[in-house]
Amino acid sequence: MTLYDFFIVFPDGETREIEHQLHPGDLIDMNGFPLRLPLPTNKMLAYHVARKRTIEERGTVTTLYNLEQLSANDLTEYL
Repeated sequence: MTLYDFFIVFPDGETREIEHQLHPGDLIDMNGFPLRLPLPTNKMLAYHVARKRTIEERGTVTTLYNLEQLSANDLTEYL
């Protein structure tokens, strides 16, 4: 039996476990859920999945998603 774990890694190094997979380039909120486009405002916390890393050990596969925080200027293209 293999266990699959998924974690988001914030820019400051903090990690949070999530229950679903993401893809590089996804735009997500601070809980790891994809944001619906168009965004209602550019004044919100939003992250971009910058990197996906998979670590395989006996019985577990851990996937880490490194995030980059987007600025208000970056979010204007998603309005």
